[in-house]
Amino acid sequence: MRETRAIILAAGKGTRMKSQVPKVLHQVAGKPVLRYIVDVVRSLKTYVVVGHGAAQVKHAIGDSVEYVLQNKLLGTGDALRRVQPYLKSFSGTLLVLCGDTPLLEPTTVRRLMARHKQAKAAATVMTAIVRQPFGYGRIVRDAQGNFVAIREQKDAGPGEHKIHEINVGMYCFEAKAAFEALRKIKLNPKKKEYYLTDIIKLLLSCGKRVSTWTSLDESAAFGINTRQDLAQADGIIRRRILNQLMDSGVTIVDPATTYVESGCKIGTDTIIYPCTFIHRDVVIGRKCSIGPFARLRPGTRIGDATEIGNFTEVSRSRLGRQTVMKHFSFLGDAMVGNAVNIGAGAVTANYDGKDKNKTVISDGAFIGSDAVLVAPVTVGAKAVVGAGSVVKKGTRVPSGAVVVGVPARRIRG
Repeated sequence: MRETRAIILAAGKGTRMKSQVPKVLHQVAGKPVLRYIVDVVRSLKTYVVVGHGAAQVKHAIGDSVEYVLQNKLLGTGDALRRVQPYLKSFSGTLLVLCGDTPLLEPTTVRRLMARHKQAKAAATVMTAIVRQPFGYGRIVRDAQGNFVAIREQKDAGPGEHKIHEINVGMYCFEAKAAFEALRKIKLNPKKKEYYLTDIIKLLLSCGKRVSTWTSLDESAAFGINTRQDLAQADGIIRRRILNQLMDSGVTIVDPATTYVESGCKIGTDTIIYPCTFIHRDVVIGRKCSIGPFARLRPGTRIGDATEIGNFTEVSRSRLGRQTVMKHFSFLGDAMVGNAVNIGAGAVTANYDGKDKNKTVISDGAFIGSDAVLVAPVTVGAKAVVGAGSVVKKGTRVPSGAVVVGVPARRIRG
């Protein structure tokens, strides 16, 4: 198979978002919109065309891709033109994608590329059948069903407005044919932009073969343009995440009220109760019980058979096996061992107004209800911190000791 290069168009402002944040960096299920598209084509050499908020995009996405600057936003055709100098000697296939379509899945991309190869076309246009085609370019076909044009919404005639097959905005091009056509496209006099779809028009007029591939998944065409779109995409992706977890052996008691962000790992036979929020970069072991009304923040690691109960929060902490934290408690920046009891209302006071500090609670320790551990604190193995105690900053409670009071003092061990 000939080589393929991916080009992601991510330079636009996204004015309808009404935000200082570039559209492609808004979060969907804990991950920037653009990251979903980058992940889909991770096996390919990828160029991301950036413009508005370029520095922010580079910082958020990192160096796994090559960035191409479009310093003047002159349309999708101009965006492709900016990539051309990076591909002077390239003669393979260009896969062009939009940076605002987080619902796109790898299987969809693979099928488009397979169709392009099979058709031996100069270009292949991905299409979809949608219920509400307003705003999209329509796919116009002749009486035999052959593709003949992409008609933009503003240019569509009365009959063409009724067409439900739309241009998704994803294409495969043979590089040589695309770059030759790119030299000939003209600036749109109304929009003052160069349109990528004009390449398709030129290829057809020159007798080049242009094929189409129709996705049966309507969501493949879904792009983020408004905050409402963002919320809709978030709901779809979160449902995908929950379905994958349930398929892998995790019980989700109420998917409608359970929020799990992208990038989490949860072991088999774990139960997630309603109104629980699990952020990105959380790992939960097997046979755990989480919630209801629990919040696990990024960097949290939960060992096997551990219970995190109602109205609890864990942040950047590691809990061992068979540890119990049942009610109303907070652990931040903590290292908690195996078989530890965290009593109702217990808190690690990790922030001193300047720095986040660590708390270490060793195996078998018992932290009583309403205890406050003012980090940094170390509690030894099988030590006991009495209910309502305040363990001062810098304290080391020896293994097996019992401390009580405000401030906590050792009474045994």
